Amino acid sequence: MDLDNTMFFKADNGKKTEIQEILSTVYLALAEKGYDPINQIVGYILSGDPAYITSHNNARALIRKVERDELVEELVRTYLKK
Repeated sequence: MDLDNTMFFKADNGKKTEIQEILSTVYLALAEKGYDPINQIVGYILSGDPAYITSHNNARALIRKVERDELVEELVRTYLKK
């Protein structure tokens, strides 16, 4: 392992729109069920436990289609653009 050089991370940008739609759907499903969507999504990202996400409107199945590192990448990208 070469510790003198910076590693590159490149994610698939083609999934960006799909990830945004999934996050929006999950957010709305959590809010509709009375949960704090931010806290629940953070809990899911940190733990990987899908129980943090409601099954309402298929939100749990949707969020499991996306790797957690892809969720973090999209959230950071969106945050830094604003």
